[in-house]
Amino acid sequence: MGKLISPKCKQCRREGVKLLLKGDKCQTAKCPIIRRNYAPGVHGAKNKKRPTEYGNQLREKQKAKRIYGILEKQFHNYYVKATKMAGDSQENIKRLLEMRFDNIIYRAGFAKSRNMARQMVGHGLLMVNGKKVSIPSYQVKAKDEISIKGEKIKSKIFTELEKALENKDTVSWMHVDPKNLKIKVLNAPKADDLEQNFNPRLIIEFYSK
Repeated sequence: MGKLISPKCKQCRREGVKLLLKGDKCQTAKCPIIRRNYAPGVHGAKNKKRPTEYGNQLREKQKAKRIYGILEKQFHNYYVKATKMAGDSQENIKRLLEMRFDNIIYRAGFAKSRNMARQMVGHGLLMVNGKKVSIPSYQVKAKDEISIKGEKIKSKIFTELEKALENKDTVSWMHVDPKNLKIKVLNAPKADDLEQNFNPRLIIEFYSK
């Protein structure tokens, strides 16, 4: 299973924005992008080149890949699928990314980061509609119900989750049951529900050349 291996804080500094890859650390003053808000490397602080159109498109693609922890081949497949689907390709690609199994776990508050959610899914701790699913990229559908697999609910990772979920704000298109540690996907996210943390138009332009 491929994954991004470069240091997460360097990924944020390269993109110039917080990608929230380190969970709670990203919300503290220890976040490296606060102390060193420039690209990593020897020449990072001095690199003030004016970005080109291609450069802007490339950065948006890289930003989206890093936010969701996806490698190039798989990300390009999302672009191909989004352009073949009915409707707006820009909304389609964001919706496909949001409906990934690992992202659903992160959005619901079961994990502090998408990387942590990816590990939880990969280790077989979670089920969709009563069946174990260990593929982080699995596309969750509307009305699907996610729960913790049997005895895994006694794992340390879940023992204090109920209390944490009580004060967690979740997205409007899913329902989280803190007491029973279950997630119900009410519907696929609509255009207004999709976060604007990257520009899908530039990504479509990058791949369509």
